[in-house]
Amino acid sequence: MWANESVFYQIYPLGFCGAPFENDGKLEHRLLHVLDFIPHMKKLGINAIYFSPLFESDTHGYNTRDYHMIDKRLGDAKDMKLVCDTLHKEGFKIILDGVFNHVGRGFTKFQDVLKYREKSPYVDWFYISFDGDNDYHDGLWYEGWEGHYDLVRLNLKNPFVVDYLCETVLDWISDYDIDGLRLDVAYLLEPSFLERLRRDTKEWKQDFFLVGETLFGDYNRIMNDRMCHSVTNYECYKGIHSSFNSHNLFEINHSLIRQFGSDPWCLYQGKHLLSFLDNHDVSRIISTIDDTNQVPLAYVLLFTMPGIPIVYYGSEWGEPGEKRNGDPSLRPYIEKPEWNGLTDLVARLARIFRSQSALQYGSFRSVALTNQACAYAREYNGEKILVCINESNQEQTLHFQEGTEGTNLLTNETFTISGGITLPPYMGYILKIN
Repeated sequence: MWANESVFYQIYPLGFCGAPFENDGKLEHRLLHVLDFIPHMKKLGINAIYFSPLFESDTHGYNTRDYHMIDKRLGDAKDMKLVCDTLHKEGFKIILDGVFNHVGRGFTKFQDVLKYREKSPYVDWFYISFDGDNDYHDGLWYEGWEGHYDLVRLNLKNPFVVDYLCETVLDWISDYDIDGLRLDVAYLLEPSFLERLRRDTKEWKQDFFLVGETLFGDYNRIMNDRMCHSVTNYECYKGIHSSFNSHNLFEINHSLIRQFGSDPWCLYQGKHLLSFLDNHDVSRIISTIDDTNQVPLAYVLLFTMPGIPIVYYGSEWGEPGEKRNGDPSLRPYIEKPEWNGLTDLVARLARIFRSQSALQYGSFRSVALTNQACAYAREYNGEKILVCINESNQEQTLHFQEGTEGTNLLTNETFTISGGITLPPYMGYILKIN
């Protein structure tokens, strides 16, 4: 599938385009700002875009009011069509955020329930009891996502709700020719809904890509031939920055072996999870790793471990942001892109990933491992890439017998290995073995 060979770029449109947090109902054509970033994204080596929510919502996008209307703070359907058509012409694939577990209080069918109560035809669209109350004192209780009453949970066991959501996705494909969906809180979605969505989207668009947001547990529960093609790899997200901050590369290597190793008990051999260092929900990588000299090495890991790499807008040049300062601090307006040494590295890594089948499809094998240095091999159809990382501020030597000659893809320099390798401080190598 195309996604397995892509480098994604996540844009949170409401923040990226400078929209106000509260929906003021004023039509502004801010979404066109995305077009200004096309040269940057192409230079960066990106070929797929993931848009966080951009349909009409109460505030942050995940409390949807209308699945068929572009948020007025961003623009209108014409703007969305222009952006999608232009991105497609420039060679980008596009996936949208499918927020189907819950809606906002402004969702018209929920408003109908508030107005007509038991007489509303949409009562069974939600989990509602007229014997209780909620934080908004509506005189009824309803289930909100994780107790947040601004996020009204949908009843995905109701066939009318499922029909409505699937028809919504078909409209998005028809109107904007989107190429996939990132499914919000996919771990809570009804399996029958996921199966229906997979069947329908495959019929509508053969290579339609479904990636589910998952935080814990066995990802195979929703990443399989009947449901999602991929899921978000939160285990390795956590493992990467924790390994650097604790100077313990055993942690991330354990996760990679557990997930992608060659033993029969390894969980996700041959599967393509979405790999990330940060996103709109967590602190930026530059604000997470204590020693910022290690941030480039985190990106080396991101692009060379098994998975589909995704970069969160701004993090490629080191945009800061801490979760403790609130979600808006993670989703800033960016007037124009920056370019520095980190950006240049990310661009090189993106080009390497897109050109090397061993990184897209290869097996994973740990070759050498200490607390502060590691080496692992990716192999596919006779091609072999050896990744070596030293996260410390001291020279590190790894001992192994693994090939003899090849090319460092980061520098295009030739190299010879004899019994191992000595790595300078804060150094990562991507070695293609002859």
